[in-house]
Amino acid sequence: MGSKEMSQTIFEYKLKSRNPKTPHFYATIFVGVLIFTFIESMYSNSKIHYFNLKSSHGTNNAAAAQFGSSENHVVIAEQQSEEAAENYDPLIPPDNVSRDERIAWFRRQLPEIEVLKSTTLSQQFHSRVYNFLNKGCSVLHHIIWMSPATSFGKREFLTMDSFFKANPDGCLLIVSRSMDSPRGYAILKPLLDRGFKVQAVTPDLPFLVKDTPAEPWLEQINSGTKDPGYVPLSNNLSNLIRLTILYKYGGVYMDTDLVVLRDFSDLRNTIGAQSLDPVTRHWVILNNGVMIFDINHPILLEFMQEFATTFNGNKWGYNGPQLVQRVIERMGGTEGFNLTILPPRAFYPVDRVRVWRFLKKPEDESESRWVESQMNELSGREIYSVHLWNKRTKDLEIEEGSVMAKLISNHCVVCDGILRA
Repeated sequence: MGSKEMSQTIFEYKLKSRNPKTPHFYATIFVGVLIFTFIESMYSNSKIHYFNLKSSHGTNNAAAAQFGSSENHVVIAEQQSEEAAENYDPLIPPDNVSRDERIAWFRRQLPEIEVLKSTTLSQQFHSRVYNFLNKGCSVLHHIIWMSPATSFGKREFLTMDSFFKANPDGCLLIVSRSMDSPRGYAILKPLLDRGFKVQAVTPDLPFLVKDTPAEPWLEQINSGTKDPGYVPLSNNLSNLIRLTILYKYGGVYMDTDLVVLRDFSDLRNTIGAQSLDPVTRHWVILNNGVMIFDINHPILLEFMQEFATTFNGNKWGYNGPQLVQRVIERMGGTEGFNLTILPPRAFYPVDRVRVWRFLKKPEDESESRWVESQMNELSGREIYSVHLWNKRTKDLEIEEGSVMAKLISNHCVVCDGILRA
């Protein structure tokens, strides 16, 4: 009952009452007032709750201060509860459990893992991708985001931002269930408002693996008979999805911790080496952080076959970079596959061991000269991107005046608050 309806009820009761005002009468009025006060309080609290959920970026802090501290504590607790629920990831297994315990846990989680199944939304994946591609793309790049949209931060945005600086007429497809949402749309809005072609689409994994060597693997996972391993399954699903997307649609896959320095339009059927033998100059380690392929390239089927038959969820990188390397080594190289392996300078000119130095500002004249020399080194046309290696640097600030800060300033469009991120 709303406040107006309650007031009308009390008013009508007074008009109809012709008897002397007995103690029962006063007791009834007292109860009515209490109910009215309670409903008003509930209505006010609901307005506070709605107001505070409209934004989580501090714009409501001052306004919220006008309300009582107890109400604010309730609102904050509710927000934290909702954020915890949104950030909950059923793909992250418990620590320190046996293989059998982990499989039993995974079977209990299966009903919650929507990414493994076809849903009403995911079944639109193919048509939505084709409608997106019909917008006219000079190039097509894909990124994959398996985490909650709340954790899509400034560095991830930088990858998109730098992509559009190098490819203003390109198309960027974000394969992600969490980013295909109002929150995800809000993240993409600064790019959309500038006319860039970017879209998040919920993947349909059964469709993506259909008629590929990975189809039996997904069936085993969905039946709960396959051990997902202690590495979060989202990590390995990303390894698989990038292969299926490239096989069915072609284009460029890239990780979400890159600074794109130039367009990739002159590259076809290419992957990059992460390191070379210092003597032979032959690649030692390959990486799947950037991959460029034509539709239906045969080596992608070999990669998927390797994924399905040798899957090991207990080793980081085993089903990703190491998989690419195993397949190419077993086949004796790239001959017959129309595949190019570029040296580390192409996509990984800054290695993961010394990347921290590229985030630090210079402290003296010698370090300033080093920064300038690195900027000149990274301006070569054979360098397409710089990898931030977020797994190592996510807790480090990108300091003003550093090599990375200068690169970002030169290769962004929105350029909003990325430094010290």
